[in-house]
Amino acid sequence: MRSFALLLFFAFVLLNGQRVCAQAAENADTSAAISQVERNLVGATHVEGDDPMLLSERMAYYHVKGVSIAVIHNYKMEWAKGYGWADEDLKRPVTAQTVFQAASISKSLNSVGVLKLVQDKKLDLYTDINNYLRSGKEPISTQNTDSYMLINGAQLNWKFPYDSLSKNKKITVANLLSHTGGLTVHGFAGYEKGMDIPGIVQVLNGKPPANSKPVRSMYEPGLKFEYSGGGITITQLIVTIIAREPYEKYMEENVLKPLGMLGSTYFQFPSALKPLMATGYYANGTEVPGKHHIYPEQAAAGLWTNPTDLSKYIIETQLAYEGRSHKVLTQQITKLRLTPYVDKQTALGVFIEDFDGTKYFGHGGSNEGFRSQYYGSLQDGNGVVVMVNSDNGNIIPEIVNSVAKVYGFKGLYRSKLVKTSMLKVADSILQSYTGKYELAPDFILTITKNGTQLFGQPTGKSKFALFPETENKFSIKEEDIEIEFVKGDKGTIEKAVLYQNGPHEARKIK
Repeated sequence: MRSFALLLFFAFVLLNGQRVCAQAAENADTSAAISQVERNLVGATHVEGDDPMLLSERMAYYHVKGVSIAVIHNYKMEWAKGYGWADEDLKRPVTAQTVFQAASISKSLNSVGVLKLVQDKKLDLYTDINNYLRSGKEPISTQNTDSYMLINGAQLNWKFPYDSLSKNKKITVANLLSHTGGLTVHGFAGYEKGMDIPGIVQVLNGKPPANSKPVRSMYEPGLKFEYSGGGITITQLIVTIIAREPYEKYMEENVLKPLGMLGSTYFQFPSALKPLMATGYYANGTEVPGKHHIYPEQAAAGLWTNPTDLSKYIIETQLAYEGRSHKVLTQQITKLRLTPYVDKQTALGVFIEDFDGTKYFGHGGSNEGFRSQYYGSLQDGNGVVVMVNSDNGNIIPEIVNSVAKVYGFKGLYRSKLVKTSMLKVADSILQSYTGKYELAPDFILTITKNGTQLFGQPTGKSKFALFPETENKFSIKEEDIEIEFVKGDKGTIEKAVLYQNGPHEARKIK
């Protein structure tokens, strides 16, 4: 018996020793990968011969106070890490638990909540939204869940005011989630602390104290994609009416908690999370007044979260898509959510990107003082989340490129090599491109020259270097933008064409 006990003891020691060694090796591998990610940043374009950039250098260059990153590999969160300051004045660092405003990424989680109602057969995606919206003057009580129509003192009686622009076609919830409702109001500016905060009906009607325009028809629904945060705000009202409870409570109980996103909330005054809330900063590094804005348009812009929690959502989406999990949505509903509705990219609350044959679902976010982006692959269980507390989000694609390069994520590395050594543009030609180009009445692109280098500077933005691809076409490092200079009939430069999500002409005015 004694020898058998000793044998078991040594076996236990050996087994645990192997586990410790395996864990140490895993930690060493992860640490090495993190170090590589921190040292391999590249922009939308990179110049032949240039070394990759350091995360710390790029944060300083862009005046970004804080960054938070999470990497998903093989259906697991590989690591999450924070950098810099959540609040510089208070010397509060960013950690993996620091929460940021997710901005429009809120729309992705909102779509999960809406489709949960579809799954529970409480909502039809393809019927007129006015079938779910309410009108009337009946007395309402927040305590009466049988007729819940009052949230924070704001009455929720509202129906969409169809007019001739909708061509007598009805808007559906599927239209709202896919931005195909033909609706106005692209996004929201939020409200400084201390300002009057509008109710959701005031927002939809564009009535004071709302600072946005009314949500109305631009053209008939189902015709084409037209991004509308206003349309998403209508889904918030519909969820509130059907669920008969505050939107943030419904989302917490039916989406965030089941996904394990316990550090996230749609509530706009989350006192429990206050010590973890990042402060927003403008592009020049100054603090947003009141530290952040308030967004009553919760479904469109109101989620507070971090990359760790968003990774849980991404992984569950990937597993549900393959029929391996259903914490909130079934495989059938998940596939519906990830299927483009009108075009090849716009699904229900997410965008589908086909990068060289590898498909990713994702969404970006842009609130006052905050920028964010996530990607999750539809196969193989890979992904990345980046959140910053800055109005300048140019560092985000650089970080995504670094993660994709280090981990070999197919298609996600999106940096174009510019071989400037192979192309020299004559000095006289470069000089002919200098001047001012009008993109809009109050938005001017100024082109200058220093030595043999061209620079561009839009109104209110930082100056950036231009690198020649051809004699008259140039690209920049920071973003996926090309600028082409075009001659007129007299042989002089008369306009520039900017290529970013399509061509944009800018007339030369000086």
